[in-house]
Amino acid sequence: MASKYENNPAIKNFVEYLKIPSVQPNINYDECVAFLTKQANSLGLAVKVYEVVPRKPIVVLTWPGKDPKLPSILLNSHMDVVPVFEKSWTYPPFSAHIDDEGKIFARGSQDMKCVGIQYLEAIRRLQDQGVQLKRTIHISFVPDEEIGGHDGMKKFVVTSEFKALNVGFALDEGMASPTDEFIIFNGERSIWQIHVHCTGQPGHGSLLIPNTAGEKLRYIINKFMDMREQEKKVLDSNPKLTIGDVTTINMTQIYGGIQSNVVPEKLTVVFDIRLAVTSDLDKFEKMVQKWCKEAGEGVTFEFEQKNPMIECTKTDNTNPYWVAFKSAADALNLKLDRRIFPGGTDSRYVRGVGIPAIGFSPMNNTPVLLHDHDEFLKADIFLTGIDIYEKIIASVANV
Repeated sequence: MASKYENNPAIKNFVEYLKIPSVQPNINYDECVAFLTKQANSLGLAVKVYEVVPRKPIVVLTWPGKDPKLPSILLNSHMDVVPVFEKSWTYPPFSAHIDDEGKIFARGSQDMKCVGIQYLEAIRRLQDQGVQLKRTIHISFVPDEEIGGHDGMKKFVVTSEFKALNVGFALDEGMASPTDEFIIFNGERSIWQIHVHCTGQPGHGSLLIPNTAGEKLRYIINKFMDMREQEKKVLDSNPKLTIGDVTTINMTQIYGGIQSNVVPEKLTVVFDIRLAVTSDLDKFEKMVQKWCKEAGEGVTFEFEQKNPMIECTKTDNTNPYWVAFKSAADALNLKLDRRIFPGGTDSRYVRGVGIPAIGFSPMNNTPVLLHDHDEFLKADIFLTGIDIYEKIIASVANV
């Protein structure tokens, strides 16, 4: 461990959390729960563990505010991390090795164990100063975000236990920024994953049989990929747009057939689609129905995932929490770049029940390495993030 940081208590907590291999799939979250319970005890915070789904704990630490009747602030992060290809890492991915430049190498260092610890350390500092905030703060650590959050935040937000938290505003993850700007996210595209099934006349591979599954499959692929090309042109033509501002379409799977010389009776193609927040979802679905009809008889589609359109969080004077967030950022001279998140986070479930949420990971001048080999976060960036959260948490909790 780089000697400069080895005795820093916040870094020690971060390293301890990173060393817990809460890696998908089939995670045992017991070690995370024990670690977070220990953190709650050190901060004198109440801790509750909810299991909406068995073995999928949701850990909530609570710091009561001066006026607990007011809507509370939720600080959310997820405990799980994505798998690793260990041979491609310079240091073992759960060693939390700190090199001479202060880079902390570990899966989860950016996505997103950093933020969970930054919340706790910011609260520790506020407590040390004798600060008591107006609103109650709940710090939630949820499971399974990396596989869609279906047994985590998605189910939690509709429970009576969540409603009892009386959340008025939430913070969740963002992502690193390679420039000196900090990126904040106020919305997410709708994730649709579609399986298009093409059936047709089977037969021998030496013949030119009419009405085959392959011909229909080609038609469908062309339609989706032509639209992909159009969206790419829109993105490339306007430097102000980011990937979250357009609809992305990617062909991710093709399956079917039984052997090389048999024309199959069925082929299936899968598309991962992220619909821009400006999209008309009904219109898009009708267009897919039309393409299937045009492709020929026996072409159908089904959804693996079909997220509804969820309203973006307002970033204007109508949202007092945003005003408080922005004023704290301005006081710190932070340059903010507001975007639509390109992927999916648990914020979509929070926004889906009508709670405004901002995605923010205070990591500027940092390469984007979430889900990548050699994921790292520099110790000084991590520590600066605690300074930032200290001001932002105090600001939004005193609205």
